[in-house]
Amino acid sequence: MIVCGDDGLAHRLAAELRGVYGEQVTLVVPPSGRRVRQPVVGRARAASAALLDRVSAAVNRTGTGGTEPAANEQIVEAPEVTEAVLTDVGADRAAALALVYDDDETNIRAALTARRLNPRIRLVLRLYNRRLGQHIEELLDQTAAVASGTGLGTAGGLDASTTVLSDADTAAPALAATALVGTSKVVQTEGLVLRAVERQPPRPGEVADPGLCTLALLSATSNDPAGADGSEGSGEQGPQLLPDETAVASATGRGTVVLEQVSYSGPSLPTGRGGVPPFASLFSRRLRWSLAGLVGCVLALAVALMFVTGEHPLYATYVTLLDLFGINDPAYHASTGRQVLQLLSGLVGLLLLPVLLAAVLEALGTFRSASALRKPPRGLGGHVVLLGLGKIGTRVLTRLRELHIPVVCVESDPEARGMATARRLRVPVVLGDVTQEGVLEAAKIHRAHALLALTSADTTNLEAALYARSVRADLRVVLRLYDDDFATAVYRTLRAAHPFALTRSRSVSHLAAPAFAGAMMGRQILGAIPVERRVLLFAELDVAGHPQLEGRTVGQAFRAGAWRVLALNTAPPGGRRGEGESPEEEGAPASGLVWDLPPTYVLGADDRVVLAATRRGLAELLGRRRRERAGA
Repeated sequence: MIVCGDDGLAHRLAAELRGVYGEQVTLVVPPSGRRVRQPVVGRARAASAALLDRVSAAVNRTGTGGTEPAANEQIVEAPEVTEAVLTDVGADRAAALALVYDDDETNIRAALTARRLNPRIRLVLRLYNRRLGQHIEELLDQTAAVASGTGLGTAGGLDASTTVLSDADTAAPALAATALVGTSKVVQTEGLVLRAVERQPPRPGEVADPGLCTLALLSATSNDPAGADGSEGSGEQGPQLLPDETAVASATGRGTVVLEQVSYSGPSLPTGRGGVPPFASLFSRRLRWSLAGLVGCVLALAVALMFVTGEHPLYATYVTLLDLFGINDPAYHASTGRQVLQLLSGLVGLLLLPVLLAAVLEALGTFRSASALRKPPRGLGGHVVLLGLGKIGTRVLTRLRELHIPVVCVESDPEARGMATARRLRVPVVLGDVTQEGVLEAAKIHRAHALLALTSADTTNLEAALYARSVRADLRVVLRLYDDDFATAVYRTLRAAHPFALTRSRSVSHLAAPAFAGAMMGRQILGAIPVERRVLLFAELDVAGHPQLEGRTVGQAFRAGAWRVLALNTAPPGGRRGEGESPEEEGAPASGLVWDLPPTYVLGADDRVVLAATRRGLAELLGRRRRERAGA
């Protein structure tokens, strides 16, 4: 296995392959001098630096911050991945290659070179551009098929498969869901939405509601600020993934994570048809009342003229409009009533001109501002403040809007990647540096429901969280921290300092690495749900070739703490939707998944199932295929 990258995801992925799957890993990274840690800056510099010192000391005491390679890992430093570098690390004979550089072009160039060197190598690419990723998958798979002379549906084609993943797409559902009430975990892919909910421990004498199924038991120390927060070293006190019915029944004082709902949730964005604002938003309320008053005056004058002259209602209305616009002949020899009505119509016509001019100006201003950034409206409350519109922030923003959550974004770069998405979704944006005074206040942080700090700088996210805590001690805070050890230490420190506030630190590399590792082993991971400091994976597997599943009933295939079959996928392999497509576009149901499988249902060799699994459980399921490859 070869992993090439320039950030924390590469190291986390290598550790995942070594520790979970037991693979021999060659890690290709840039020279040490090119990896520079960003400095601590901003208004809360002293507080951030102090906390960083405490965090670094905590990490160093755990002994996990070492950089010495493991026994089954080789580290190669190279400024870029060239054909010579790939040849030196053995890409021509490797089973899989992961390219997880932060630059899409670098990953694509290296993938094309690797496919030419070894047509049978399994490629896993990290690309942010999803549409381009689909084309790259087809191109590289077709190249492998032509070079090997076999179809992609054969076993040889499977070994040469190409998988394009995005760490932003993998981590965004969990980051967005952490900020919500009632829905703490979400996995969404290919039109599939899995919602998992954290439930509080039942009271004495009560039985916890398992929902559709119980995915995990939370750690016994989850309510203790000084607890081990569900880390891998918590032992029996830590969270239990995929417990059986006996463990759930005997658990006392523990919260649970249950599967509450499985359904498709399409985007419902207030953009209007074709980007045109709704008619009611074209004019202000005062102007609409003015127009309505003038229309009423015209109707009243037409009715009065009808009674005075005895003319037909349509003719009376026509004459009134002529008087209104000043194009009718003066009523010199008409009755006094007719003359008075003509003068009143002329007066109303004078009032109509400024109202019509104001309507035109307001409509033009509305159309002009439709493509501009919106400001947070007055009285806004209960919203989510999202810091950063980069790769991660843009994906999280889309997820939040799909869940109909009001959002206010804060971004310092007016040319950031997600600014166009914010305009399209008509989301209020505050331009400014979050480390400056008044920026978070402009985003209504004092009335917000949650803060999502998702900038690319860990120290900026930490500083924003500290300041938000000083404004509102009970604010729900979620930090995006790339380094997993750093995220764990920050979480423990903030929870100890604010025991009654909800604080979550999420490492993007921790959430994304299992999906990349599973793809390198030949399986597509649908998503990952964090359970405290552990991860529960959702994967789709063909039953054929897995003796733990094939020929067994759903009840027999369940292994507590390892894996559990959730659904049966009846859709044809070639008929699954691509990423970003909606069921309305195809005129078909959201997916071909059957969730109400009875425990007595026998899994056949032709079945394809969706299951929840721990990392080690999934590694065990894939172990037979790995041994077969090694023997070959």
